[in-house]
Amino acid sequence: MGYKVAVVGATGNVGREMLQTLAERDFPADEVVAEIKARGGQAVACAGSVTEAGFADRFVNTAIETFGNLHIIVNNAGYTWDAVIQKMSDDQFDAMIDVHLKAPWQILRAASEFIRVKSKEEVEKQGGAAIRKVVNISSVSGTRGNAGQTNYAAGKAGVVGLTKALAKEWGRYQVNVNAVAFGLIETRLTEATDEKKMIEVEGNQVPIGVPVQNIAMANRMIPMGRGGKPAEAAGAVVMLCLPLSDYVSGQMLEVTGGN
Repeated sequence: MGYKVAVVGATGNVGREMLQTLAERDFPADEVVAEIKARGGQAVACAGSVTEAGFADRFVNTAIETFGNLHIIVNNAGYTWDAVIQKMSDDQFDAMIDVHLKAPWQILRAASEFIRVKSKEEVEKQGGAAIRKVVNISSVSGTRGNAGQTNYAAGKAGVVGLTKALAKEWGRYQVNVNAVAFGLIETRLTEATDEKKMIEVEGNQVPIGVPVQNIAMANRMIPMGRGGKPAEAAGAVVMLCLPLSDYVSGQMLEVTGGN
């Protein structure tokens, strides 16, 4: 089938690993693009916020206009903005729903007409094999809940419902739609630190990092004794993008080190 075109929302540690691994298997942005090209792959950047008006259409169209097709969609953009419910503002709640649930839905909607038309042309040629893959990123906060994250947990739980519903809608187009729910993955958002660190997201100051004691406690609860590496998180996503998963759809895979 030749090379495959993938769009991955986010170029943080995990997003970077996803893009590089997909590129290696023939499947942020300027820096990641340069790294992929240096490895012999092809890539193009579409910078912006997934929550900005019109971004979803621009994001999807960048891939289609550059490469002429679209085979893989990974919705991975996000961050956390925690507080217990009595201290959480409407803006905090809305921000998490917008980035974790509404933005993936908008990206998938933006791709829907192309997928509907293109798949009709390709289904017979493929002989029933899956043509396209969607992987939405959830979290164990969404599948099990987590104190201080009613906003994030609600958005990530919604991702699972979105995944299962779309798997039923897009099955006729031979599209696999699955979700991956991460446990503790070592990224800048979960860095073990007792320093007060902040990042700015769309004009808001958002704390990042987790107290060292909390990370140590979390690691003791994980059977494998540690948080996951970005490459390990990305591997679970890439696994669901390979032909070996062509009859796997509507599923939610937890990546937790056995926890």
